[in-house]
Amino acid sequence: MEETLSMLKMNAGKPDLGYHHVSLSASKHKQIIQTQHNIGRFKESFILSHKLNTTRVASAISDQSVVDPDPTSPQHSLPNALNAFYRFSRPHTVIGTALSIVSVSFLAVQKLSDLSPLFFIGVLEAIVAAFFMNIYIVGLNQLYDIDIDKVNKPYLPLASGEYSVKTGIIIVSLSAFMSFGLGWIVGSVPLFWALFIGFLLGTAYSVNIPMLRWKRFAFVAAMCILVVRAIVVQIAFYLHIQTFVYGRLAVFPKPVIFATGIISFFSVVISMFKDIPDIVGDKIFGIQSFTVRLGQKRVFWICILLLEVAYVVAILVGASSPFLWSRCITVLGHAILGLLLWGRAKSTDLESKTAITSFYMFIWQLFYVEYLLIPLVR
Repeated sequence: MEETLSMLKMNAGKPDLGYHHVSLSASKHKQIIQTQHNIGRFKESFILSHKLNTTRVASAISDQSVVDPDPTSPQHSLPNALNAFYRFSRPHTVIGTALSIVSVSFLAVQKLSDLSPLFFIGVLEAIVAAFFMNIYIVGLNQLYDIDIDKVNKPYLPLASGEYSVKTGIIIVSLSAFMSFGLGWIVGSVPLFWALFIGFLLGTAYSVNIPMLRWKRFAFVAAMCILVVRAIVVQIAFYLHIQTFVYGRLAVFPKPVIFATGIISFFSVVISMFKDIPDIVGDKIFGIQSFTVRLGQKRVFWICILLLEVAYVVAILVGASSPFLWSRCITVLGHAILGLLLWGRAKSTDLESKTAITSFYMFIWQLFYVEYLLIPLVR
């Protein structure tokens, strides 16, 4: 027993090398196995991630080949070209011109049999010829206003660089040629004079040479738009149908006089209002518009009051009609338009260029509606 105790005491003072060696080897073995396992999982994760990335890249390349975002590709070139031409043509003016021609043409219709193929051909000839002249006028203005439009209307093709100056000149020149060519082929004197006067005033309005560029002077610029929109369009295109298509005498009934009067109001308003959102560029380049001289707020409310006066006059003219249906439509229609105009004006933020531009397009919408009401004035 004593020998046993003595041996235990001796062993207690010495490390048990055999036991700890086995224990340490087992621990290292476990660590090695765990490390190899982790490395294996990392390799599997890396390979899987690499495969997924490869798949994504391949899918992206495949998608690009299908979508083809290159704007110069044939798939995109035509829509882009149409969109650029659409903006270059200033579509709100084109729509206004077309509606005005259709509206005043119907003023020459006296009976149902007048709505013959000859009538519709005459209207179509006038619209197409006026369309090309409209492109000439607005395009010429853009050619001479590139620097101004970079400030006021950077989305236009010439200002944005989508069109080169050479492209603009080609479009404008071809448009004038097509307009006069069609007018000459048709052989209508009123139609040809409408195109010629529009050409002269549109050129004088924009071209920057001595004695011209009339857009620099507020009153003269307004008169240019008034003469073309209110007088030439109403009188010349009405006479085109009345005298050339129908071969009748040149008489001017009440609806034609009314149309000339109320569109005169609209023409003055449009000529003044269009410069309200463009005040910054006009100031920089010395365009003495009414807005630059009087201020945005004052010009805005002058335009509103002019249109409200026009609607009051239209209501009085409509009330004097001998036809009940004409009285009801024209009086009620113009009253509603006057209320809509006033309500929209009161809620417009005059500090916001976006709001003012939106209101300007609203005025064009009122202009379109007016041409729908004009043939109903009897």
